[in-house]
Amino acid sequence: MAQKILVVDDEANIRELAALYLEKEGFQVEAAIDGEDALARFEASPPALVILDLMLPRLDGFEVCRRIRKVSDVPILMLTARSEDVDKIVGLELGADDYLTKPFNPREMVARVKAILRRADGRTRSARQVLQVANLTLDKARREVYVEGEPIQLRTKEFDLLAAFMENEGIVLTREQLLESVWGYDYPGETRTVDVHVQHLRQKLARAKVQIETLRGVGYKLVPSEE
Repeated sequence: MAQKILVVDDEANIRELAALYLEKEGFQVEAAIDGEDALARFEASPPALVILDLMLPRLDGFEVCRRIRKVSDVPILMLTARSEDVDKIVGLELGADDYLTKPFNPREMVARVKAILRRADGRTRSARQVLQVANLTLDKARREVYVEGEPIQLRTKEFDLLAAFMENEGIVLTREQLLESVWGYDYPGETRTVDVHVQHLRQKLARAKVQIETLRGVGYKLVPSEE
């Protein structure tokens, strides 16, 4: 099912432009013309993400953001026609995830929407204790890994590395990101450490219907295999 984006803006051309580009990318779009309309639509059918203009009639974007944050952690992308940093800072402090200044490139808007949704999905996955990709299961609480119910023995860093991949299924992770996530900010080693551990993981997960793909010069991503 397509993810729904709620676009809140009193300018018809902005609503139409956003809808055009988002729908091209497979999103479902619902539009609201003012703050009260936005809250009513949000309550009736919560979206996956809200694109929220700050300067709205009846109820401004700051208040809409504040009220949404009282009941939901849904991602919010702010739109502002002002260049003052104070608007951006206040919006972010109220709980918005990112902002765009008008006029904006609609392709950048789509890219930011996708990035915010990926981060939100990553947070959801991180909060889950049991991760599943194809026939591979990882239990974070028990620190156990299974392939079709059969346990797989992993070393500590191999487990942590696999957890990072499964929490970000299909997303490219750079070697630097993996070093920071698994080994910590102050780890003195080189990115070659990641490569060695990935090789070990591939060997131990030979029966799993997943692949750790290499993107040369970039990093790795875990995806279900086509077999």
